[in-house]
Amino acid sequence: MSTVMPLLAGETVGTPWVNMLIFGIFVAGTLVIVLRASKNTATAADYYAGGRAFTGTQNGTAIAGDYLSAASFLGIVGAIALYGYDGFLYSIGFLVAWLVALLLVAEPLRNTGKFTMADVLSFRLRQRPVRIAASLNTLAVCLFYLLAQMAGAGALVSLLLGIDSKLGQSLVIVIVGALMILYVLVGGMKGTTWVQIIKAILLVTSVIVMTVWVMALFGFNLSALLGGAVDGHGGDEAILDPGLQYGASAVSQLDFVSLGLALVLGTAGLPHVLMRFYTVPTAKEARKSVVWAIILIGLFYLCTLVLGYGAAAMIGPERISAAPGGQNSAAPLLAFELGGSLLLGIVSAVAFATILAVVAGLTITAAASFAHDIYSSVIAKEHVSPEKEVKIARRTVLVIGVLSILGGIGAQGQNVAFLVALAFAVAASANLPTIVYSLFWRGFTTRGALWSMYGGLITALVLIVLSPVMSGAEASMIPAADFAIFPLKNPGIVSIPLAFFLGWLGSVTEKRTEDPDKQAEMEVRSLTGVGAEKAVDH
Repeated sequence: MSTVMPLLAGETVGTPWVNMLIFGIFVAGTLVIVLRASKNTATAADYYAGGRAFTGTQNGTAIAGDYLSAASFLGIVGAIALYGYDGFLYSIGFLVAWLVALLLVAEPLRNTGKFTMADVLSFRLRQRPVRIAASLNTLAVCLFYLLAQMAGAGALVSLLLGIDSKLGQSLVIVIVGALMILYVLVGGMKGTTWVQIIKAILLVTSVIVMTVWVMALFGFNLSALLGGAVDGHGGDEAILDPGLQYGASAVSQLDFVSLGLALVLGTAGLPHVLMRFYTVPTAKEARKSVVWAIILIGLFYLCTLVLGYGAAAMIGPERISAAPGGQNSAAPLLAFELGGSLLLGIVSAVAFATILAVVAGLTITAAASFAHDIYSSVIAKEHVSPEKEVKIARRTVLVIGVLSILGGIGAQGQNVAFLVALAFAVAASANLPTIVYSLFWRGFTTRGALWSMYGGLITALVLIVLSPVMSGAEASMIPAADFAIFPLKNPGIVSIPLAFFLGWLGSVTEKRTEDPDKQAEMEVRSLTGVGAEKAVDH
């Protein structure tokens, strides 16, 4: 173990040409995969759902590759390295969230829907207004999530090249956005899925290797590792106790509760995760997907505990904070400390490639939502060919790509795990109440759906804008301004219960009832799968 030293401004980590060579190999390899997959992308079902040809194991691995993104690897390891126990709470929240997805939505969504979340929400309600609301929510959540991935990519590459200027990091984000657009335009969901499968395997393998390596250096003694983390923090044992990040005041404790709600409930409302359930042929395979994803994700998050405390012990908080990308640089710095330029290049390339896969999945989800739910179902009123719909989706990809690049440039310096938590809060507020009510409450109406979706979305976005995330603090997106009148950084504790309440209130105050035959059909299909296979293929 080396002496903990601060990283100098502009200092590169590893050998830049080695880092970029490994990066280039990974990117070239994944592009080949995408090009091969594009040869079998002829129909809307191929482009949106990969032809529904993936097994539960394959799809579960792809879900893990989609879910274990920059937030999971870079953000959480950095959060644990700096805040210890409180940083690990991100891992717990992200993992427990999958139990909600498995128990509540995986199978019913697969049985009821076709390509997008809006297919389910509008099944027994009035199509036009519900599809518009669901599509807007999907676009909002995907854009928030994309901010985190772009910020993570900028931090990672900037560290490897020693780029400490805003302009240089912005250029990195532009390049990532261009690659993302290329992936989705060419390969669709099929190419994206295969890239996610490969990257999940590589990422989990890399994390396991690093975990075993760190534990070996401390004699496979967890107590010794934790003692090293305390030493790295100057002997401060607070890193082992709850409250280092969220225990300073009643407001910060309430912020943690809000964060926990967003993490646990958010996954079941994430459009790009829900869309993955349509890539399998049956509901049984959808269930199998989630179980397999939980196994891989759970293993990964256990490893982040060792890696986070390992970074605290071997790198130290001062050096991590001083690096380009801040706390998002903890994992790459640890890789360099363990295995030099080669391991750093491999681990960083895997992380970078995973970011590309995640942003590709988010982009195709947003594009499918606009093309399928707004253009095809609302504007063209179903009078559009599948080929035309796919063309619209591809044009939408370009718009989403540009917006995500601009947003990623503005989000530089933010912890990517925290940025994803905001996306989870928006998803849990805008989508989850309507999904739950649609699947399990016969009295749910169109007014209830609209009040819940718009109310949850607007409340979450307004509270985020008025929170310290946007202004009023040194780490805010607009540090020079101060209009933070909402004290919490995560809006979930307010916006999620309010969205559930608005869904109930809108339903009980609407005199018009929904079609009982459609209600019965949705209930039977969601619970049994009867009629689902014919519906999704025609």
